Amino acid sequence: MSKSRLTPLAKLLITVLIVGALFFGGRYVYNNFINKDNTTTTTTTTTDNNSGNTTNTTTTTDTNSGKTDNRTSFTYKPKSPIGGKLMGVVELGASGFNNFIINKDRDDNWELEKAEYGSSLVYDGMASGKDVTTTLKNYISGILDYGVSGKDVHFVVSSGAMKAAETQPIIKGLKGMGYVVNEVTPEQEGSLALKCVLPKDFEDSAFVVDIGSGNTKVSWMEGGRVKAVETYGAKYYKNSTADSKVLAEATKVGEGVPSSKSKRCFIIGGVPFQMAKQVRNGKERYTVLKAPGDYEPDGAKMKSGLNIYQGL
Repeated sequence: MSKSRLTPLAKLLITVLIVGALFFGGRYVYNNFINKDNTTTTTTTTTDNNSGNTTNTTTTTDTNSGKTDNRTSFTYKPKSPIGGKLMGVVELGASGFNNFIINKDRDDNWELEKAEYGSSLVYDGMASGKDVTTTLKNYISGILDYGVSGKDVHFVVSSGAMKAAETQPIIKGLKGMGYVVNEVTPEQEGSLALKCVLPKDFEDSAFVVDIGSGNTKVSWMEGGRVKAVETYGAKYYKNSTADSKVLAEATKVGEGVPSSKSKRCFIIGGVPFQMAKQVRNGKERYTVLKAPGDYEPDGAKMKSGLNIYQGL
């Protein structure tokens, strides 16, 4: 089966699926820190000499438990679209069938309008022609009802989903309905994640991590081009892969990121989304995560994702 070539518009829209959770999970912004009866708080302000961005590191200690929470505020706000147009993308990922609607202008400034996460169709054994057709019709109906034109709805299969045997019947079903299906490689996903997530102000000092179910992509800018590396995904436990092996490889990948790019990490994906929910302040776009050891895993997937997070 030949793969469809990605048009510039499709490439832009595909990047949106990578940050669906970012709108709701993102990185934690603490402009105002409220002291509670049993906590003490200190704040240190620093300025990045390269970007000029000022950040605050807030240290909070619970006097009862003795636990310390160190997180740095991140107050960056991307440009909002002006005179934008509604567009949609439907994703078949390794753990779900999702759709996203964005408002995008001619300068590629965009903001997320709506996101819907469906049940798993691949790894959990629910993939069938009927499921695909029914889910697609429901998704498309909701997207069109929101105001998106039919020609502005795009479909993409993640690199993690491509590794599952159940994926091919789903792709065949989508194409049978007359839709163009964009299949992306890990390198493309890493590149698209960086393009969408990493603000230009941070290209010289930060890198991007996307912890997916099927694989994890790490990317950064190098010599004016995107460098992307792949490692295990958060569902590696289903293949009985040892935690120690994954930790070692994730550590190796993390060590491969140039030191000049490691001042800040923009991290996205299902497990980071779950971590962000524990400390998120409303519907902020960016949420600063806690250290790996400060999280209690909720299930095997999160435990595996935290292991990858720890290594990186």
